[in-house]
Amino acid sequence: MQLLALALYHRDGRKPPRILRFRPGALNILTGESETGKSEVLTIVDYCLGRRAPNLPDDLIDQTVGWYALLVTFADNSRMVLARPRPAGASTQHAYTRTGGAGLDIPRPDELVSNSNVAALRSELSARLGIEDFHFQPPTGAARNAFDVSIGQAALLCFQSQNEIADQTALFHRQTESGMAQALKDTLPYFLGAAGPEQALRRHRLGESQRAQRAAQRKLDDALRHQQAMDANGLALVRLAEAEGLLTEVPAAPDTTQVLDLLHQALAAAPETAAPLELRDRRQELSDERRALREQLQEFDDALAAVDRWQQQGRAFTGELHLQLDRLKTLDLLGPERRHDTSVCPMCTQPLEHPDPSAHDITELTGHLSRELAKAQTLQPVREEHRRALQTGRTDVTERLRLNGAQLKELLASDERLRNLQEQNLRVAHIQGRISEALTRTGTDSDIARLRQNLVLAQDQAATLEQLVDEDDVAAETERRLADIAIGMTAWAKRLNLGGAADATEVAISLKLLNVVLRRPSGRLPLTRIGSAKNHIGYHLVAHLALHTYLRRNNRPVPGFLMLDQPTQAFFPERPRDASTIQDADWATVTAYFQLLNDVVQLNQGAFQIIVCDHANLPEGWFQDAVIGNWRPDADGRRNALIPLDWLG
Repeated sequence: MQLLALALYHRDGRKPPRILRFRPGALNILTGESETGKSEVLTIVDYCLGRRAPNLPDDLIDQTVGWYALLVTFADNSRMVLARPRPAGASTQHAYTRTGGAGLDIPRPDELVSNSNVAALRSELSARLGIEDFHFQPPTGAARNAFDVSIGQAALLCFQSQNEIADQTALFHRQTESGMAQALKDTLPYFLGAAGPEQALRRHRLGESQRAQRAAQRKLDDALRHQQAMDANGLALVRLAEAEGLLTEVPAAPDTTQVLDLLHQALAAAPETAAPLELRDRRQELSDERRALREQLQEFDDALAAVDRWQQQGRAFTGELHLQLDRLKTLDLLGPERRHDTSVCPMCTQPLEHPDPSAHDITELTGHLSRELAKAQTLQPVREEHRRALQTGRTDVTERLRLNGAQLKELLASDERLRNLQEQNLRVAHIQGRISEALTRTGTDSDIARLRQNLVLAQDQAATLEQLVDEDDVAAETERRLADIAIGMTAWAKRLNLGGAADATEVAISLKLLNVVLRRPSGRLPLTRIGSAKNHIGYHLVAHLALHTYLRRNNRPVPGFLMLDQPTQAFFPERPRDASTIQDADWATVTAYFQLLNDVVQLNQGAFQIIVCDHANLPEGWFQDAVIGNWRPDADGRRNALIPLDWLG
């Protein structure tokens, strides 16, 4: 896959798009002054290939552009348009895609609608590149997730931004972002051809087989351990079951087989059950009856007490009447012959202030008292009869209370027996639970034989897969392919006269470091120990040129282009306005760098495309032939940049 055109669409959709054309299979140079949008070209291409966010600064591009579109071509001359809208927030999943033949071109503004998404865009791009349906499975125990290999990882090999190309600590695009370094280490062997879905699948199956082997070993170990524990604890469980009545006729010293049989018998034995008793309802009924009987007994006691008080009062009253009548009789004042003056004292014959009652009056009073006494004496039998009736009723209630108490006592005894039975059943259930757990964990001889067989099968399968994985030897194959790439890297590093290259026996890419290393007779020298930004950029160039040359020769599923931003920055003052006007720069070295880029493109015979955004503008004919845009003011002083002037009005 190579790039044919990049288009920017104005937000209003009425102005024609800004189109930048690329030449496939050739060196493409976009030169110009600073702040004309050259560096953003790389970022926009990366975004159109499926990156979630455009990561563009909030400047003229973000303020004026509504859509970005990229036209790409494939080895079979088919084409594809990849368009992404400017995200309203930090990112967007929307996309527009169209496929066609050699006649497909940049779409019109009115044709851009969201007809796809980033996942579908990446999936179709990956399929057209030839990336296999490869689900990368990390090694067993790795603390990272599995993922599908796609254009997302392949594109990391195709870009070098301004900050990345001069970085002595990292070699690849976005390598310093979280998780990207590991993704590169995981997928670079695949893109080099050292590993593929088959090897990954075998490694995944090996991991599963090893887990199955460990699980089979654990099960066998557990069964053997529990069998040994049963020999020691089984007899104790038998004795507990015997004590609770689950077993009878237990031998004094049973062997292992007898212990297992007895435990199965104890487990099958049913505990003693009690008929359901409505004890709570019956207890409440008896308690209510006892309360009512006590109330009745109290009523009888109160009634008897009232009768007793009535009798005492009657006896006191009649006794007083008898006393008074006896006195009158003693004085002999009741005879009819006795007549005296009631106004004179009969004893001293002195006149009385108040005359005494006449004998007639006293006689009438005495008669009245006699009659009252006779009436009181007639009530005594009635009171006695009433008292006997009350006493009889009280005796009946007392007997019923006694019977009620006996029933309650018997009920409490039944309740206690039921509670004891329930406690026994709980003990039996606990013992049976322990027996069940012990029997479950303890396999028979046939179970242990089966577990041994399962372990042997798992070991055989793991051994077979280990042999296949060892034959794959992805790490060794990756190193071999990196060694092939190192041949070109070493030659080109010496050609550019990079620091340390003259003494190096090999200049290579380290998969472990994801960086360039120099191998010398005195030892290995990583790029982090080589000074000068000129050398850092030079080693980045030779590494990526050699890598892509290898990928193209071996027809690997990686896009056939490399985008470089400011590869000559080390030769000019910081942020030059126009490098072409600087006289004292090392133009010979700059020319050598661009000459190498042009030669590598020619070496790949149209299969490789390089796009460079830079300040330099060399006069050589081959350089000028490669220029696809010169973003410097024209003869009239009008600005020439990524964003057209009429978009800024």
